This record gives sequence, structure tokens and C-alpha cells, in this order.
Amino acid sequence: MLSNPLIATVLVFSLIALGEWISIISRARIPMLLTAMLGFLLMTWTGIFPADILEKSTFAALGAILIGPAIVHMGTLIPFSMLKSQLKAVFIALGGIVGAAIIVLPTITLLFNYPTAVAGMGPLSGGIIALIITSEKLAGIGQSALVVIPALIVAFQGVLGMPIALNFMRRYAIKIQNQLDNGVFVATDGTSADTEKSAVKESAWKKSTTLKLFFVFVGAAIGVSLGEVTPIHYSLWCLVIGIIGLKLGFFENRSLEKANSFTITMLGIIFVVIGTMADVTPQQVISNLPSILTILVLGTFGICLGGFITAKIVKWHPYKGMPVALTALFGFPGDYILCEEVSRSVARNEKEEKIIFNELLAPMLIGGFTTVTVASVVIAGVLVQTL
Repeated sequence: MLSNPLIATVLVFSLIALGEWISIISRARIPMLLTAMLGFLLMTWTGIFPADILEKSTFAALGAILIGPAIVHMGTLIPFSMLKSQLKAVFIALGGIVGAAIIVLPTITLLFNYPTAVAGMGPLSGGIIALIITSEKLAGIGQSALVVIPALIVAFQGVLGMPIALNFMRRYAIKIQNQLDNGVFVATDGTSADTEKSAVKESAWKKSTTLKLFFVFVGAAIGVSLGEVTPIHYSLWCLVIGIIGLKLGFFENRSLEKANSFTITMLGIIFVVIGTMADVTPQQVISNLPSILTILVLGTFGICLGGFITAKIVKWHPYKGMPVALTALFGFPGDYILCEEVSRSVARNEKEEKIIFNELLAPMLIGGFTTVTVASVVIAGVLVQTL
């Protein structure tokens, strides 16, 4: 029965739905992804779910296809006026990674060894691409026993990072709320937060949701193609295509939402994220637990410290800056989901929810792309060459 794709999909979907329910009743104190990922581990480890349930579902395969369109959509959320105001988010994100590297590399080298430090640092600063770079190098130099470290770092870093980031974001959202009550709130780009308008004047042919979705897929296909023929990762191309396409009027603001496709897109990508936990076994966790926990704890502290110091330097509130630095631990779609959960749980009405969401989203997205998509690849590529 569990081999039926629909039944397998519903079972995994039930973990996501449970996570969403817990997030709602806890007022976003417990992130949805945290519940879904830990629940997936528990169900597979105990044998309740078969190990290949995601393959049987086939929904994760759809999610993998939808990553490009989702990133193009992310670009349509960031007008040029807002992008110019987010250079500080880039500095904060980089500051967090520098803080982690300063603490993790020497400490882990002393406690364990230098290859272990390198195995953890690259993925800690980003994610899947850094994991691939690090794992291939470790295997190539005969350190295959250490390959499990970057894999488990990537698997568990979001479990630690998301609740911490969410707590800071909630506090900053409450600060925004107080500023709104006092009539002193000004959005990051220096304008009223509820004056954002789409740069696109909708024509009759653009009213088709099918065509809207097609345009996003075309943009994503171009981004993926450019990623294959250039050294720049496809996600950066997709993000740039979304931003430029919005400016030129090729895309609408919030393209996938206008095409009534955003929820199913995010759901498919969450299946992919959960799938990163699929090959983790209890034995791997136990045998490498000391080094993994040390790297995660020290790395998270370093990211927070670096983010705090850099936020102070660029004159951002630490509650706004530290979550941006922490995007290194989860990236997309976690950064988007946390913004959604916080704005939904703190806001007292729809207008306030939109203001909080818009204020949180841009720096979190920019921070996530800075760390996960760019900096982590550079750091992993440089560090593995020192082995």
C-alpha cells in the first residue's frame, strides 16, 4: 500500500501539515520545518516509513524541478529600490560566516583534527553545493570516513539554526509592531511599507494564469542553462532573471502567487529539503556526534557573534541582523517560511502582517543567497584545497 505514490505523498505531507499546525498554535515558536524534518527521521528510523518513501512518493522529484521557478519568483519579490537597500544584509551575512570560521577552524583542529574542521566548516556556511565540494575532496584524498560529517552538518544545521533565527525575528517583528503603534515605522527602503506596487501594468494576455506560470518556467530554464555553461550557480542566475524580469515588465510582482501556484511549489521544495535527511542513520549520528555537535554549537555561536558585531557596525538592530547571518544554516526555503510564520503569528491584522513580512523578507533572502549560494561555495572550494 505504501508503494502507491499518492499514499506515500500523503504520509510525508502529514508531517508537514503537523508542523504547520504546531507552528500556528505555538505562534511560530516551533518552526514547521523543524517538526517535519525531525518527524521524518523518527518515522524512518523506527521503520514506520520505508526508507525509500520519498522515491515512492515521486513528489520530491517535482519539487526538484520547481526550485528554479521558485527562485525566479523570489527575484520578483525584490524590486530594485529594495535591492539597493540590502547591501547591509550582504555584509552581515558575510560577517556571520567570518565569525564562525574564526571560532570553528582553530578550535575543531585542536579538539579533533584539521580535516574534521574543514569537513564541517564548508557545509556549515552554506549547504548542498558546499557539501558536494567537500565530500568529493574528502573521498579523493582517502578521507571517506569523514564524508558523513558534512552530510550530517547539512542535515541538522537547520534544526539548530531555525528556532534561534525565528526567536530573533519574532522580537524584531514586535519591535516593528511597536513602531507602527507609535507612528514612527519607516520601511528599509525609506518608504511606507504598504506603498509597494507592481511595476507591471497587467494587459489582457497576461491575465492567463497558465501564461504567467509559463513565463516563470521559461526564466528558470534560462537560469539553469546559464548555470550549466558558466561557473555561476544556476540559483544566482534565476534570482537575477527574476529581478530584471520584474523591472522590465516580463514578470509580475509575486509571479507564482499571481499564477496560483506558489503553495504547491513550496510544498514540493519542502519535500526536497526533507529528503536531505533520508540517508542519515542512527549509527552515523552516534559515532560522529561529538564532532558534529561541537561544530554546530561553535559555528552557530560564531555566526550569531559575527552577525551581531556586523549589525552594530552597519547600524542595524541585532534582532534584524542576526537572523540574516543565521540564514547560512538553512537558506531557502527556510528563510521564506520563517518570514511567513513570524508575520502571520505576530501581526494583528492583514495590513500589519504584510508590513512585517515585507520588512523581514528582503534581508533574509539576500542573506540566504549570500551565504548558501555564493560564500559557502567559495569557502568550501578554498578550504578543501588546503587538505
